Amino acid sequence: MRRHAIAVLPGDGVGPEVTRAALTVLDAAESRFDFTTGRTEVPLGADHYLERGELLTEGTVEQLRAHDAILFGAIGSPRVTPGVLERGIILALRRAMEQAINLRPVRLYPGVPTPIAGLTPERCDLVVVRENTEGAYVAQGSSVHVGTPAQVAVQESVNTWYAVERAVDFAYRLAAVRRGRLTLCHKTNVLVEAGKLWTAVMESVGERFPDVETDYVHVDAMCMHLPVSPERFDVVVTDNLFGDIVTDLGAVLQGGLGVAASGNLNIAGNGTSMFEPIHGSAPDIAGRGWANPAGACLSLAMMLGHLGEGEAAAGVEAATTAVLAGLPALAGEGMGASTQELGERIAGLLADGSAPPVEGSLMSQLTQVMAR
Repeated sequence: MRRHAIAVLPGDGVGPEVTRAALTVLDAAESRFDFTTGRTEVPLGADHYLERGELLTEGTVEQLRAHDAILFGAIGSPRVTPGVLERGIILALRRAMEQAINLRPVRLYPGVPTPIAGLTPERCDLVVVRENTEGAYVAQGSSVHVGTPAQVAVQESVNTWYAVERAVDFAYRLAAVRRGRLTLCHKTNVLVEAGKLWTAVMESVGERFPDVETDYVHVDAMCMHLPVSPERFDVVVTDNLFGDIVTDLGAVLQGGLGVAASGNLNIAGNGTSMFEPIHGSAPDIAGRGWANPAGACLSLAMMLGHLGEGEAAAGVEAATTAVLAGLPALAGEGMGASTQELGERIAGLLADGSAPPVEGSLMSQLTQVMAR
């Protein structure tokens, strides 16, 4: 029987709630698809930081490195200064594990409501490949003359051929198993030097993928095209900051942050990949059972695809989207069931195999790309 070692980081706010629901679904996946997981809970987050003053330590990194994947809930608390946990845990972990790619699908599933008038599932099925270790998120900067009218803040953005090439190569490989289209999203008319680098890498890597059609769109134009004509995109590759912003807009198309998934991928085999819903910790609703676990469950599906469990990945996606389609609302008390109850519904559909399969499942496609 196949066995995978999973590190579980529930985190803060609604993180433990959506993670618990996702683990209920994982139990059902193991029973149906004949694999097992060993799970280790790691207490990273606000409580741990306030109690011990620790963020991400070398010891924790080595502990996480011994696992095949990380399932992550959410980080953030009003009790901790903004940026401390995010930079000290999330960004630090992405760098320590060389999670080169942040992969975020933007897909509107059948029956799921969207605020975009006239948008149909057939028109909204794309994936954003976001470079995950550089750009403005290198967290390098300085301030001088603090507290005076002359205060100056400098925040650096870094782009290297090495990191950009990792993202672009993965994006080409993903496009090759999807619909064969890849779009570079940047701001080359203003960020000229960084834009030159990204464009040169696209051209260089593209020589190995002659069957993939490519184009370019400015990031501001992307924000216009995405809600109006998402069908023009298949795979989009972009800078760290641009990817963060564009995919939040994408989440609106697919029904909201609560249904959006992501994976932080180590593609070199020298670190552990991490999977998480893109919503925050939402401390205002923590403990009420109002958080939609779909984003966490779809992140679980991505994790299973990454681990080579393609059938289980597609099954979790199918069960999750079937439950989503039947909800009266996608968040809050209006969902008509608690976070854990929804997790149990998804697990039940997965166990009996009654949910219709999702055509062109990204979760299965991910299995193909990671196996190469």
